[in-house]
Amino acid sequence: MTVAVSNPAAAKHWRLGLGEFLLFGIKQAWACLFGGLLLALIIATKLWWPVDAALARYDFLLIAAICIQFAFLLAKLETLDEARVILIFHVVGTVMEIFKTGMGSWQYPEDNLIRIGGVPLFSGFMYSAVGSYLSRVWRIFDLRFSRYPSNHWTVALCAAAYLNFFAHHYIWDFRYVLFALVFVVFSGARVHFVADQRYRSMPLVLGFALVTFFIWLAENVGTLGQIWIYPHQEQNWHMVSPAKFGSWFLLMLISFVLVSLVHKPRTQLEMVEANSKSGGYLNRRTSSRYVLLPVRTMKRSLPASRQALKRGPTSSS
Repeated sequence: MTVAVSNPAAAKHWRLGLGEFLLFGIKQAWACLFGGLLLALIIATKLWWPVDAALARYDFLLIAAICIQFAFLLAKLETLDEARVILIFHVVGTVMEIFKTGMGSWQYPEDNLIRIGGVPLFSGFMYSAVGSYLSRVWRIFDLRFSRYPSNHWTVALCAAAYLNFFAHHYIWDFRYVLFALVFVVFSGARVHFVADQRYRSMPLVLGFALVTFFIWLAENVGTLGQIWIYPHQEQNWHMVSPAKFGSWFLLMLISFVLVSLVHKPRTQLEMVEANSKSGGYLNRRTSSRYVLLPVRTMKRSLPASRQALKRGPTSSS
């Protein structure tokens, strides 16, 4: 160990690795901006929102979420096509919320004006936050795919997963069949991403699982802030059951497939061809205005990131 640390080449390797890891984390946080702002508002209003305020807390969160969405469009942090897909996911999520609250799966404990049935319209933006993250992370990390399945399979899986959220209240819950089909359909599929100076890759299903884990953590923040609560949380707050991980996995899959209809999954070959035409520069959609304007280190990393296209994607060891 002492020899490795004293070796200048090894020390440089560790510094570069740490820098890339930190840059990866910063970019991920930037991709989560929409969801992060919503969580911050949820926590802040839980702590400081006046009980006798004329404007209900849920309605304030709805207005704030709409303002954030328009700000993203004006700042070109999202495109109109992405916003349309996110709107679709908002509607899809709201419809499911109306059904699920009617079945007693969870509830919104506070009163407000702008709601459908027992569901405040703000709730749809929590689903939109997942779509926003996927849209932004697609650009920020210049995602490419190898062995990506046909749209026929992905859309069919997406539809089956959404249907099961309703059907399992009346017939057999076939989510475990869906889990198996996800592993079959996406077996061998890898996602390639660039954080700094080279492309890395991982199994796409592993990427799904990692994103789902952080969504589950965010759900715990949401229930702690009493935006919605499950039956076992009515008296005292408890962590959301890990069993919900599977539900969020399927919801994340639905969001990913919807976003993929806008960001057509590009292959390694398309990446090489685009690189040869552009002289080795990243696509303009991954320029610094889409990454992180306040962080200068990230801007400095972009020229090095362009060199990653010359080397092509490599699997992380």
